[in-house]
Amino acid sequence: MLDFDPKSLSQSWQLPATPHPIVTFGAGSIVGDAHYPAYRKGGFPIAGLYDPDHDKAKALAEKWGVTAYRTVEEAASVENAIFDLATPPAAHAKVLAALPEGAAALIQKPMGADLAAATEILKICRAKKLKAAVNFQLRFAPMMLALKDAIAKGLLGEVVDFDVYLALDTPWQLWSFLEGLPRIEIAMHSIHYLDVIRQVLGDPKGVHAKSIGHPNHTMAQTRTTAILDYGDRVRCAVSINHDHKFGRRHQACEFRVSGTEGAAYLQLGVNLDYPRGEPDILEIYPKGGDGWVAVPLEGTWFPDAFVGRMANLQRFVSGEDAELVSSVEDAWMTMALVEAAYASSAAPATPLAARPQSNSSKSA
Repeated sequence: MLDFDPKSLSQSWQLPATPHPIVTFGAGSIVGDAHYPAYRKGGFPIAGLYDPDHDKAKALAEKWGVTAYRTVEEAASVENAIFDLATPPAAHAKVLAALPEGAAALIQKPMGADLAAATEILKICRAKKLKAAVNFQLRFAPMMLALKDAIAKGLLGEVVDFDVYLALDTPWQLWSFLEGLPRIEIAMHSIHYLDVIRQVLGDPKGVHAKSIGHPNHTMAQTRTTAILDYGDRVRCAVSINHDHKFGRRHQACEFRVSGTEGAAYLQLGVNLDYPRGEPDILEIYPKGGDGWVAVPLEGTWFPDAFVGRMANLQRFVSGEDAELVSSVEDAWMTMALVEAAYASSAAPATPLAARPQSNSSKSA
């Protein structure tokens, strides 16, 4: 049996020695609920923010004691800054085009509204030599860092099963800009899970998916089922229902990751009562063990993953980290998986065979 000390698993990203100031584009709820609490917790200086609704930007800026810029150009002129794009997908390209050459940027997911927009963003980042990453911060959640460390240490053996299961009540009204968009659930939510799956299992051969809305509202999609094709050795399934509005008792937001010699269970607590959330949970059934072991977590997805996400970008800019996690080059592949899922959802399913006709003979 492998010796397993749950406290030995890595759960955080090393902070930069000398952090750069942060300039944020966007003043939506995610900034006040996650970005700024995380940046303050990580000791990152916040210079200020810009939003087309200046009154909204000013109110948030006053709350956090930072500057509210009046134009994109004014915000982009802050020297030595990390530019934090907490913007809707349609706004990413315009903001990136306004940044100085060689600047560092963290782009809110998704990387554009679709793969064509993601490709445009990639081209802008390449042309301007931007040090750009996409804010797939679930990779940096304490429970996910610990899971990846457990896998790297061989505690699960070879990972052969990855299940994502959600049945909950998501308050979509918090994100009014989503109303009327043609792509919602996969592009704005399950993209996090697809990205983490890619990091753990690599790129799949393809995907079978169906994403639909619900009769009780007008959001484009809030329910998704997907199977990622990793060949005949690995099974990967995603089942998402944001419309389970029947009380907490049977709601769930969980991963089950199983290997040939061990397994892991994760609860993503923030989604169960967003944005207040419930605790995250990580339990490991280690190789050679005889039961589940709880891993004491040193933080939660919101806001701690945002600390690690920004820390990696800051350290990459300063040369302290050799790899930029979720760079635009890698994030484009997550967008390719999202695009494939929507294409699969739009394609017809394999039809059932026709019922055989009756061969009853005529009576004599």
